Amino acid sequence: MSSKASRDARAERAALALRDQQRAERRRSVLMIGGVVLAMVLIVTAGFLVNRARDTSNDVSAPAAGSGDYGVTVGDRTAPRTVVVYEDFLCPYCGELEKATHEELASLADAGKVYVEYRPFDLLRTDYSVAAASAFKVVLDASGPEVAKKFHDELYADQPDESGPYPDADWLVEKAVAAGATESDVRPGIEDDSQKAWVEKATKAADAAGVTGTPTVLLDGKRFTDGTTIDDLATNLLAQLK
Repeated sequence: MSSKASRDARAERAALALRDQQRAERRRSVLMIGGVVLAMVLIVTAGFLVNRARDTSNDVSAPAAGSGDYGVTVGDRTAPRTVVVYEDFLCPYCGELEKATHEELASLADAGKVYVEYRPFDLLRTDYSVAAASAFKVVLDASGPEVAKKFHDELYADQPDESGPYPDADWLVEKAVAAGATESDVRPGIEDDSQKAWVEKATKAADAAGVTGTPTVLLDGKRFTDGTTIDDLATNLLAQLK
């Protein structure tokens, strides 16, 4: 074989080896990305199951929708079905449930099919959980239930990560104003956590009712647990109401 032919053969073998190496690296990258995505899904699912496992009792003895002092209601109290949601504004599973159900629950409430109450409290024992729930009560008292519900939705639409960093009072005021509150009516109370005592009472009421995990959903006064994931829970809950 000539020197040129030998060089060409070596170059061709090197090119083939390089292509094989690149294909192998691409396969490894795809497998690594797939593994990371799968791990994240498993972590989220496991986290939800662990959170549900904290609440081992199917019996939650809670006030009927609209009869307590620690929430905001949506719909007509004479509706044939009721839903109560115990939640912590920092709980990521509460955020997932809110995103999966709030539009349809609002539509069903408007249609007179269900009466819904959202009851925030401090499950996670964080400064943000307290500050957000206190701000919610400030808005409820100053601006009424319609604005408070919009504020509730704003908090979940832009929910901070459970591990932080957490938004400050200015951010909560901004969300309240976006929901329709007048800044001068809510800023002092939000900045001072003026409803912290209300949050403590709401938390004690949830504890007394037997609520030990979030979200805890009550359908017609009974704990609703039909689902191993948030999506399942949301889908099955909405199916019960249609």
